[in-house]
Amino acid sequence: MPALLGGLFIGVLSGLPIIGICNCCCLWIVSGGVLAAYLEQQNHPQSLTLSQGARVGLIAGIIGAILWLMIDSALSPIQARFVGEFMRNARDLPPELQDVLASVQAGQGPGLVYGFLLTSLCVIVATIGGMIGAAYFKKDVPPALGGPITPPPLQ
Repeated sequence: MPALLGGLFIGVLSGLPIIGICNCCCLWIVSGGVLAAYLEQQNHPQSLTLSQGARVGLIAGIIGAILWLMIDSALSPIQARFVGEFMRNARDLPPELQDVLASVQAGQGPGLVYGFLLTSLCVIVATIGGMIGAAYFKKDVPPALGGPITPPPLQ
């Protein structure tokens, strides 16, 4: 369940056009991995190891990548319509940018390769986020780093 919620976080926020276009896209992916690791940590009495954090981040990344591609595919007709309107109103764009926008509007362009690269990026970055979450939310922090101090027993 933690990986599913982390993947949902990744997929929905990365798939939405306005939010996903921002440079915060990788932030959503890392945050989804961290969220999955945090929720997984809450289910265990002991601290997660880095490999357990990586595993839950990897699963969240896979789920998020699939949701991201599904949302992006569902919203692509709306996005093509938006690009067409943008191209009609902005005639002074450089010819290179006009070619790229025309291929996006036509539904051509990198397509499958671009989707595969985004999916790979999502899985890798979410795995790193899971490892960060496992390291950050440890339950057995030593007293020197701010963990609980247990006094010695009275004799």
